Amino acid sequence: MHLSRSIKQSVLTGTTIALATTGLTAVFLPKLNAQPLPLSENLVALNSDHGALLLRQSKAKADYVPLSTHFVTQINQAFCGVASVSMVLNAMAVDAPAAEAWDQNYFTQKNTLNAETEAIIAESLIRRQGLTLAELAEIFETYPVDAEVHYGSELSLAEFREKAIANLKNPDDFMVINYLRRAIGQQRGGHISPVAAYNAATDRFLVLDVSRYKYPPVWVKASELWQSLDTLDSTSGKTRGMLLVQRR
Repeated sequence: MHLSRSIKQSVLTGTTIALATTGLTAVFLPKLNAQPLPLSENLVALNSDHGALLLRQSKAKADYVPLSTHFVTQINQAFCGVASVSMVLNAMAVDAPAAEAWDQNYFTQKNTLNAETEAIIAESLIRRQGLTLAELAEIFETYPVDAEVHYGSELSLAEFREKAIANLKNPDDFMVINYLRRAIGQQRGGHISPVAAYNAATDRFLVLDVSRYKYPPVWVKASELWQSLDTLDSTSGKTRGMLLVQRR
């Protein structure tokens, strides 16, 4: 059998296969493409030309580099809050426990939870229903950080914008939001993620969505993001909102 040295494309049971050949050795490599959900027109993906431009133009992005350095994907569909906590604690360089997978101290979604957090809410319950804003704050505060809670119902748009921008200009504190996806044109329910930057020219905030298999980081209009916080969380009976987190 003669095999070409060129790389060919073949289709096998509906899946595109890259056929790489060298002499008589053939290696089949699956072509893997990430397939996040489509974005509604009101959102701007960070990984677009427009999204990258908004980041370059931002004057309030002190949190972007430390957060993006430790950006993770939530390990199950209910761990958005746990993923956000581990990201922020690593970004703040809080002393971390040993990570089982490596010979290093580093916060993971596994070791962020411990006996102290179990007393707040059991991990088994988090896996079923996620975290409320208050539970998220309590988990943060089992570490040497303060988590200032702001419920959406207690914030005007101007107050939300002012507090958020001040936080994003300060490298010593971080912002995590609990919001309703539907309110910004995504699927579907409540979610938690850090916010990393603000673009004044377009009045948009950059949300580093920890369900990266679902959506990329997106720029959201301030008014829409604020409205997404002022939505009822049926578990807590209170509105969602934001946390402003800083070291003690």
